Amino acid sequence: MRIIFLSPPAAGKGTQAKIIQERTNIPLIVMGDILREAIQRKDEVGIQAEKYVKQGELVPDHLVIKIIMMRLEQDDCKRSGFLLDGFPRTLDQAKALDEAMTKNAVMLDYVVYYAIDDQIAIKRVCGRRICKNCGAIYHLMNKPPLKPNKCDLCNGDLFQRSDDTAEVMTTRLSAYHQKTAVLLDYYRKKNLVVEINANRSIEEILNETLSKLKLSIKK
Repeated sequence: MRIIFLSPPAAGKGTQAKIIQERTNIPLIVMGDILREAIQRKDEVGIQAEKYVKQGELVPDHLVIKIIMMRLEQDDCKRSGFLLDGFPRTLDQAKALDEAMTKNAVMLDYVVYYAIDDQIAIKRVCGRRICKNCGAIYHLMNKPPLKPNKCDLCNGDLFQRSDDTAEVMTTRLSAYHQKTAVLLDYYRKKNLVVEINANRSIEEILNETLSKLKLSIKK
């Protein structure tokens, strides 16, 4: 099974992808992770990517595609497929990825889109709190700490990230919708999109995802 995950911020895409990976053994490819791994390997592509990262610039699409395809050519992906989280983000990236996959005789099965109401996404983000000491994540409504503003694990102080505000989130959502509308249309024309209602609990979202994709759970 070869699947791309897309969603607005705070829809829980990363959480769902990780759970599905754990329950199915399909390799999970997180764009940020494989980019860091490529840089650490110090191979030709990694060295080129590192130059852009050090300069604070985005790594060009052609390098990102090379890094992704190198990962897809590994035995576990050839055997079991992949779950791709964090790429593509634009129509140009989607077309470039399609072209590279076609050359390697790899075809997508699904593009899962987790749809969430903007107001729910904003509430999720605004309620998030993070431990300064160990990095544990809490939510004032969904996963509150036992003691106010204190981590259950290490008793460290909890804080709200500067970008976890309604103002910042509203701007991020607006930008996301503008970029993603075209991307979703592109995949819908290919009959690949499976839309999931992400306004619900993690378990409800997961159950619908597994059902619609007809994924088998490992024993």
